[in-house]
Amino acid sequence: MTKAGSDASAQVGNLPADATSFIGRRRELAEVKRLLATTRMVTLTGFGGVGKTRLALRTAHALRRSFRDGVWLVDLANVTDPALVAPTVAESLRVPEGSRRDPTQILADHLRDRQLLVILDNCEHLPAACAALAERLLPEAPGLHLLATSRQRLDVATEHTLTVAPFPLPDARRSADGDGAGAGVGVGAGAGVGVGAGAGVGVGVGAGRQIPARFESVALFVERAAAVQHDFALTADNEDAVVGICRRLDGIPLAIELAAARVRVLTPRQILDRLDQRYSVLTSGPCSSDPRHRTLVSMLDWSYDLCSAGEQSMWARSAVFADGFDLDAAEAVCAGDGLAPEDVMDLVTGLIDKSVLLREDHHGRATYRQLTLIRDYGLCRLAEQETSTLARRRHFDYFREEGLRTAQHWLAPHQVEWFARLRSVHADLRAALDYALADPDLRQEGLRLAADLLYHWLDGYLNEGRDWLDRLLAADTEPTATRADALWVNTWLAIIQSDFPAARRMLAQARSILETVDAPSTLGYVELFSGMLATATGDAGAGLVHYARAREIHRAVGNQHGIAFALIRSSMAYSAMGDSARAVELAEEALPLCAAAGDIWHKSYVLLALGIELWRQGDVARATRLEQESLRYNQSLDDHVGVALNLQVLALAAASGGQPTRAAELFGALDATNRSLGVSLTGYTHLSAYQDRCVRELRATLGEEAYARAFAEGAARSYDQAVAAALQEEPDRRGVRRPPGKSPLTPREREIADLIAQGRTNKQIANALVIAQRTAESHVENILVKLGFTSRAQVAAWTAEQGHAGDGRDDR
Repeated sequence: MTKAGSDASAQVGNLPADATSFIGRRRELAEVKRLLATTRMVTLTGFGGVGKTRLALRTAHALRRSFRDGVWLVDLANVTDPALVAPTVAESLRVPEGSRRDPTQILADHLRDRQLLVILDNCEHLPAACAALAERLLPEAPGLHLLATSRQRLDVATEHTLTVAPFPLPDARRSADGDGAGAGVGVGAGAGVGVGAGAGVGVGVGAGRQIPARFESVALFVERAAAVQHDFALTADNEDAVVGICRRLDGIPLAIELAAARVRVLTPRQILDRLDQRYSVLTSGPCSSDPRHRTLVSMLDWSYDLCSAGEQSMWARSAVFADGFDLDAAEAVCAGDGLAPEDVMDLVTGLIDKSVLLREDHHGRATYRQLTLIRDYGLCRLAEQETSTLARRRHFDYFREEGLRTAQHWLAPHQVEWFARLRSVHADLRAALDYALADPDLRQEGLRLAADLLYHWLDGYLNEGRDWLDRLLAADTEPTATRADALWVNTWLAIIQSDFPAARRMLAQARSILETVDAPSTLGYVELFSGMLATATGDAGAGLVHYARAREIHRAVGNQHGIAFALIRSSMAYSAMGDSARAVELAEEALPLCAAAGDIWHKSYVLLALGIELWRQGDVARATRLEQESLRYNQSLDDHVGVALNLQVLALAAASGGQPTRAAELFGALDATNRSLGVSLTGYTHLSAYQDRCVRELRATLGEEAYARAFAEGAARSYDQAVAAALQEEPDRRGVRRPPGKSPLTPREREIADLIAQGRTNKQIANALVIAQRTAESHVENILVKLGFTSRAQVAAWTAEQGHAGDGRDDR
């Protein structure tokens, strides 16, 4: 580890904010920090509910300034396929995937020169995969430190383990004669490296009177109880009962938190009495399992029994969500069979009050999730119910509908927000596809979902998208229009990865299906990607023929997305053929289609194509402005391939504009981006020959040493730094507070930002400003892009900081 870094470095990573206070664990925390200072892999072990994840996160927050490239959390709880461990780590670390290379090698290449701490959380169900990943990455990335949590050690050669014990406990009697001195030392004795289980707050009081409030177990109960009952405090009247509760629950933090949540309706004495009743039943049964595990199960049983019938159903049904879910999803999936949709919100509130659900905010929306152990318990309860299959089917149906809505966003407004939403439900999309794959009757619908998620796969999930499509295509070979759609979608992913033989085979299969199936829009896409394959393999003339057919078919059926996409690809092909006038004409024809739809994804590629032609015509200044505008869109969409294309054109423009050093730096950044993506730009543009010639000229102009130095400097930049340099802005522009007077918005956009801050909808904004609703939507999308935000709530907060927000009145 390095010494404390700058404030900027402290912000690198993806650690969640602390939602609740952290109680105790001082010595464990110090020991983990000490171990990470002397070794590169530490695993926190212990049974479920003991607090391994909380300790890991607290450690990470304490050390975030010590790692130049950040501290990162990888939650593996919902990963069931060992093959997805490395891709999940890459996703969490924001490593773009593009090639068909081994994902572990992609990770190793990305991490090789970085200095960071990665938390691998919940490894116990994937020990072999996690161990193999650690053993592969640690030797290749000397600046990497791993902090894992698992119920057992992972058996990595360089691994150090620290067992997290339950909280120490006060003695049952608060005697003054020393009977309870040191009580709790035996709980989890020997736990950890140099950390005794009795290392609690206030334990070492010698032969004198114990002070229960100083014990971490009691302090946790009191704090969580006060969170649900504001006037709760530890008193002489309830102290014995609280101590009894903590002792009955063996000092297990999760069990104590669940019990404390009951203070809202029961006194501590009532809670203890009910626990005693359950414990006597529990201990009369088989005793083969770990008694602490039986204690936690008993606590979960008791919590479940104290829920109303509706809350019990809600607990079990909501466990089908692999990750967080919002209220709309809860109503769609959990309602029915005795639960009315209008009751769902109250049931969710009740489960939050009982600490069964956790509430979080994502992009201005409230979401809810269950801790892993609570979700596992809910799934067990769901399996006992007759509605189990219905709940899982409703979960699939809900995310199948999400897929259909995603297809509607292929050419539509709000793409930044929508793609961000898809990233947030990625684990549930996986679960839905897995469910469809396992059921022969659902495989066609699963194939439809996988095809509809095309732009989600393009948003950093190329390998996973191809894998799902390959598996579903192999599982169901019925020659339907859905299969043909899945084939052309998979073709696009294959072309991006330069897997041209696979692309050719899939296009042939799709054409064979369409000989007997009438699906003109699908045929239009088959022609479109036949053109893309032809141009990518060097036959732009043949590509133009296919593109012309695609434009004709899509115009005939009124498919605006197909028309816009075919125009963009046609423009690129004419540019490759040297017909600049036709290239500009087609790009300019696509621009109003994007504007009318409020689309920015395809608009970014139109601007890219226009920038290329302006550069070829010698208008370097305008070309640079267009490419930078395109780059801002691609940055906001997190489209790394689009960013790479922009970097290529901007480097060429810099060289033409008499900035050889800047050009060399941009080529270095481009090289680093391409290597991290593992893709070739050949399938997108025809600029490889221009780039080769430009590099030769730069070497001659600058000299080999100066060129190599500038190239290396550009390649050493992080992704965000490279984008900032290309935009000629300060790095890390997203989320950075700008001082008043430094707004990147136009006057009209500032006016609309004010209205957003007042809570106006797009329709209300349009009415207030007497503009079309589509125009208002386009302005809102541009504001999100320029500010680097993904939600209107962020815009409102930014507006308040800038001092733009008015008092809610329309003063015009």
